Amino acid sequence: MKFSCEKALLQSAISTASRAVSPKSSIPALEGILLEAQSELRLTGYNLETGIRTIVPADIQESGSLVLGARLFGDIIRKLPDDIVVFSSENYTVNIKCGMSEFNILGTDPEEFPELPTVEYQNSLEMSQEKLKSMISQTLFAVSDNESRPIHTGSLFEVEGQGLTIVSVDGYRLALRHEEIDKKEGADAFSFVVPGAALSEVEKICDHVDEAASVTQGARHVMFKVGDTMLVARRLEGEFLAYRQAVPRNNPIRIEGDTRSLIASIDRVSLIISDKLKSPLRCVFEENLLKISTRTAIGDARDECAVDGDGGGLEIGFNNKYLMDALKAAPADRVRLELSTGVSPCVILPDDDSENFLYMVLPVRLKAGD
Repeated sequence: MKFSCEKALLQSAISTASRAVSPKSSIPALEGILLEAQSELRLTGYNLETGIRTIVPADIQESGSLVLGARLFGDIIRKLPDDIVVFSSENYTVNIKCGMSEFNILGTDPEEFPELPTVEYQNSLEMSQEKLKSMISQTLFAVSDNESRPIHTGSLFEVEGQGLTIVSVDGYRLALRHEEIDKKEGADAFSFVVPGAALSEVEKICDHVDEAASVTQGARHVMFKVGDTMLVARRLEGEFLAYRQAVPRNNPIRIEGDTRSLIASIDRVSLIISDKLKSPLRCVFEENLLKISTRTAIGDARDECAVDGDGGGLEIGFNNKYLMDALKAAPADRVRLELSTGVSPCVILPDDDSENFLYMVLPVRLKAGD
């Protein structure tokens, strides 16, 4: 195998493929990247759960394939000068030259590298990378890390008509984003659950551009294609929360507020809360005013935020991080908070009735001393 390639392009491809490499595995090949030089140069990382394959523009003189340790290969390429990298191998001995630098390292047999699973096509959709990236990032924080309910360690992708809804839930909060899609093939309505770990990588692979990203649902896997990069992940099976029934929508109290002002108030009061000093936020909704306070072993804090609407003096407690995460993720300058009682969830929506996002945060019971 012999090829030459620009250092920056090769470094970027190694970085992308490495995201799916096992840091430690009983199969040594899984700690490496599979390089395949045929009509194009392909780099693949695979940890038996998620696989990432990316194509790099390269001048290929001799075809071939082998596996190289991801960490060492990445470190070598990263520290090379900005020049053309010349890569050649014979009998698993690899020679890497760039400028005045030269390395000789050992690769391993590509036959030991497991094949990426085939995605048996069922349905697919297309939308801009920018849109997909924001939808994932604005729901991923609510994915559960509790392995006792594996289905909730992923996000639900639900396609109906020309719209995609992504839902994440962890038992304490729910995050939902809805957007129109550009293109759809297959059934009129379909849904599947993608592991959170895979979505975290998809978010990094997507760019802030209008170019299309495609999502293909297979019988057991799901494939994301973004530019020259493809990610394959095993779908999660099971019964996802019936989220429509879980979200209360006939709430009598509706409060509107500036998202940044609400975040700033919560942030200030949260300064005295830490992992060691946990305490809920006590929120009191009065007429056109939200009072936020908390008390921990090191002291107490209070803040006020101007809002529109009358909460009738409703007092409700929240985990500061859960409330903050939802408001930070909300892609709107102003939000509407819908409430009912001190023990009912708070629903956060855009104040313009577009309903392209919805966050639900469960309250925390307040003790007399909080």
